[in-house]
Amino acid sequence: MAGRKRRTHKISAEIPAKLMTKHENCDKCLPADEPNKPSNVNNKNDNVNEIERSHYFIKSDPKLRLGEDFFKQPCVSLAKAFLGKVLVRRCADGAELRGKIVETEAYLGGEDKASHSAGGKRTERNTAMFMKPGTIYVYPIYGVYLCMNVSSEGEGAAVLLRSLEPLQGQSVMRELRAAKRRDGAKQVKDKELCNGPSKLCQALDIPRCFDRRDLASDPEVWLECVPGAGPEEVSNVVSAPRIGIESHGEWAKKPLRFYILGHPCVSVRNKEAEELVQSEMIVNDLDSESETGQHKVKRTPQK
Repeated sequence: MAGRKRRTHKISAEIPAKLMTKHENCDKCLPADEPNKPSNVNNKNDNVNEIERSHYFIKSDPKLRLGEDFFKQPCVSLAKAFLGKVLVRRCADGAELRGKIVETEAYLGGEDKASHSAGGKRTERNTAMFMKPGTIYVYPIYGVYLCMNVSSEGEGAAVLLRSLEPLQGQSVMRELRAAKRRDGAKQVKDKELCNGPSKLCQALDIPRCFDRRDLASDPEVWLECVPGAGPEEVSNVVSAPRIGIESHGEWAKKPLRFYILGHPCVSVRNKEAEELVQSEMIVNDLDSESETGQHKVKRTPQK
């Protein structure tokens, strides 16, 4: 059956050029009418929405940036380790967009039939999946949208970044998202800015030419840990089947999607998987009470 034609939308002229970074050998990141004109990062008269500055992130701290050792983990471990980390995108004017990763998917390569590298197949498109851990893999879907992945340990293995919680630069994210939506569409809520892999790429202006870049050393996009925060508690992580791979048999049912329980920015909730996590939490609490000989008093919330 022939697929439906999808309407494409050009980048809005209202988005200032200085928010769109020019990358080497990539003209896609500039407005269509100025393919060879570099962004004017010093023009203070541009009418740009002021970028929100979270009190947690006033300036980039090099000590918070995650290096190549962090990415040297098996695919499933890395997918879980990403939860709670912060993806940072530096714009051409030096402003930074930030979002906390709240949902990922692991694609194991090899026997994983849902992976682009299933059976060890290498192509021009999936080369990044076979490069060193921490390599960015950006690929198009439906010929219009993009998805961002990061390679891990394991032949052809990579983690898809599915959803973020916006932390900084929401006004710019909203402009970038609006450029891809129909005229007259209602304004996107903060929790909907990055709650999907393609929305994430739109909101943070992740272009196709970021493919094969090193997330551990790139000057325009990187990963940070949150000051004072440890790894996301295992008890708060939901493991559920991945999205959009229903045609891949048993691999469509494997719990290789991970997200933070109860987070409003998760793209798709799986109530069955959440109930399992909550049941395990209750059992663990009861075991803990039994070991300590203490009993918790259930309090009724006040209205």
